[in-house]
Amino acid sequence: MKRFPVKIGPIPKRPETEMGQITRIRKIVLTGLFAALAVILSGIHFPIGPTKVFPFQHMVNALAGVLIGPWYGALAALIAAILRNAMGTGTIFAFPGGIPGAIVVGLVYRYTGRDWATLAEPIGTGGIGVLVITLLVGPLMGKEFAFTFFFTAFMASSIPGSVLGYFLLKTLRRTKVLEPHHLSKP
Repeated sequence: MKRFPVKIGPIPKRPETEMGQITRIRKIVLTGLFAALAVILSGIHFPIGPTKVFPFQHMVNALAGVLIGPWYGALAALIAAILRNAMGTGTIFAFPGGIPGAIVVGLVYRYTGRDWATLAEPIGTGGIGVLVITLLVGPLMGKEFAFTFFFTAFMASSIPGSVLGYFLLKTLRRTKVLEPHHLSKP
């Protein structure tokens, strides 16, 4: 059996245009800005049991999901959750409460291209986030109680936040603040 020599070399990189690199840099910068905005606004919250109802996180998730996409939006939510927990203004529930919302908004916007995708944030938070919390905390609290409690708390935060995000996005588009960036194209 004859073996052919296999050449192992560097993995070829996908050629990146200058515009693609600028867009990626803008998305990284906006990710940091969205995370910072969420942390700055984290002082405004309403405690409900072990959670803190924080509608501005969901507003930021809605904007980030549309403007920078699902994965950068989720990264902004993750960074904000880490910083809020480190500063004492957040709880452990910030992770499953924020990250899925940004992903769902980003994916809905990617497939529809419509601004109303911001209103899908409660699906990620109230559906996926609550499911994760129920599976983790449910055995300690009783699954029915945990689901009802967290669903109510997360939706009380997510619905107003996504509506705020929708109106803020519409205002930003109307004032043409977003036009030169071309980040909001699906």
